[in-house]
Amino acid sequence: MADIIQLLPDSIANQIAAGEVIQRPASVVKELLENAIDAGSTHIRLLVKEAGKTLIQVIDNGCGMTETDARMSLERHATSKIRKAEDLFAIRTMGFRGEAMASIAAIAQMELKTRRMEDELGTKILVEASKVKTQESCQCSQGTSISVKNLFFNVPARRNFLKSNSRELKHILDEFQRVAIANPDIFFSLHHNENEMFHLPAGNLRQRIVSIFGAGHNKKLVPVGEDTDALKLRGYVGKPEFAKKTRGEQLFFVNNRFIKSNYLNHAIMSAYEGVLAKDTFPLYVIFMEIDPARIDINVHPTKQEIKFDDERLVYNYLKVAVRHALGQYSITPTLDFDQEVSFSKQFQNQVPIPPQPQKSEKLVLQSKANDDDPRHESNKKNWEKMFEGIKDFDQADEEKSFTIGSNWSDDNEQTLDDESGSFSKSQKKPSQIHNRYIVSHIKSGFMLIDQQSAHERIRYEHYYKAMGMGKMATQQIMFPINLELPVVDAEILKEILPEVNNLGFDIREFGADSFVIHGSPADVKAGKEQQIIESILEQHKQNINLKVDLRESLAKSLALSTSIQRGQELNAIEMQELIDQLFACEVPYKSPTGSSCFITFELDELIKRFNP
Repeated sequence: MADIIQLLPDSIANQIAAGEVIQRPASVVKELLENAIDAGSTHIRLLVKEAGKTLIQVIDNGCGMTETDARMSLERHATSKIRKAEDLFAIRTMGFRGEAMASIAAIAQMELKTRRMEDELGTKILVEASKVKTQESCQCSQGTSISVKNLFFNVPARRNFLKSNSRELKHILDEFQRVAIANPDIFFSLHHNENEMFHLPAGNLRQRIVSIFGAGHNKKLVPVGEDTDALKLRGYVGKPEFAKKTRGEQLFFVNNRFIKSNYLNHAIMSAYEGVLAKDTFPLYVIFMEIDPARIDINVHPTKQEIKFDDERLVYNYLKVAVRHALGQYSITPTLDFDQEVSFSKQFQNQVPIPPQPQKSEKLVLQSKANDDDPRHESNKKNWEKMFEGIKDFDQADEEKSFTIGSNWSDDNEQTLDDESGSFSKSQKKPSQIHNRYIVSHIKSGFMLIDQQSAHERIRYEHYYKAMGMGKMATQQIMFPINLELPVVDAEILKEILPEVNNLGFDIREFGADSFVIHGSPADVKAGKEQQIIESILEQHKQNINLKVDLRESLAKSLALSTSIQRGQELNAIEMQELIDQLFACEVPYKSPTGSSCFITFELDELIKRFNP
């Protein structure tokens, strides 16, 4: 039998290596920016076209390369960062593997121009699919300019897996922001399709964070600083009241290198224990300086994973440092266990809580609009069986009270009533527990309903159906609201703006990252428009990662932003109307986030508990 094992050609080996290092345009941006930093640059420009699919160019004023070094930089495992194995445990540079340039050249058309300060002429090299097409002397500025064109042109399968331009641009912005935040003493700029998105002069860390995330972040930052023999900590964490529903503004840097670590994230979340609203995430930008010999960054080609020789020590230092910073600024958890209301007050500006019911307002959709829906009738019959036989209760004193979702008529007509009144009129009066749960009697026992989850389900189905039927009604705002957003959020809003306006908003672009809100859906409280939009964007960013359909994502986002919250008091008729509308939904069991809307307790189960 003939020998079958053979060495792969360099071109194929380079493509295989490129699959690990270069996953998308953002990977190219990361590698080129890090190379520019390692070259000692003080001025770095990034130019991108078509979200990096057509062009990625990085221009720096670093030390430049000789003709020989320029040519060698395109070879695999060619690097100036290390000489021997021991150097792996003393790395201070961003790159060291010697794979990035060769990997990029293997799957793109690359042009490299470079010149050292002491040289009169520079070097120009054209490479295509790892093959050097030309190499010649040229006139160019000091530093290096690398242009990467037509990424994955020779690997069509990889190119087909790239997402939309807006999605790929978001990944590029993420990588750019991480590098720019880690190096506030360097000037950075970013142009996309000839439009300047970022212009970041050299400054300090706080200035860089505010420049990237927006001027409003200045008031959100709490400085963190600890200096020990084991490590040094510095950076900022966000005040609890500004926590968001997504993790986007959470950054760890070890020796100026961005890393991902669920373990360290848990340390920070532990430091915030008792002061954060549920399911929210604080902002943090934390830098650690630690002896390179005590960490291993040679774990993955992306170098975003890291191993510590003593993870527990780092965890405890980080947790204590953050808790100490919050304590210095009087942001500490309350120890009054009877003061549940204090927490709802503490975070009332954090989530959109609708006003207490008034006769002239409507907090939920009109339930009667669904009376003719066949699904409504089917659901009604099924749920009537559960409530069958419950003793009537007197509603006379509440006949004219405001109800969630519909105006209560004098003749006490309800949405789910049939001719015999066997469903909603046959129930005992529902009640509320801790302004969070609703207790409703059923034939076999009782039901406990989570009022927020239930209302989210009602709102979600309402918005989802309304979007399928066309634009919803808009309530014009007397004084239009100016909305300034961070670059990433602005790009997302531009992409989904038509769908957002279909929900009943009237939002128009006004400059690069500015918008003007002229109107909102009728059920959005006046003054909450900007907060709702920001909440929609946060929810949508989370849903993007889950690959949720856009229509579904927006309906879910608006439902979560406008639903009643835990802690809001409801009267009996409001509770009953919420119950009726929940069981008229197509899927009454789960909220859009997957939480249970209700659980049932059987009498037999209760009897067993009292009589074990």
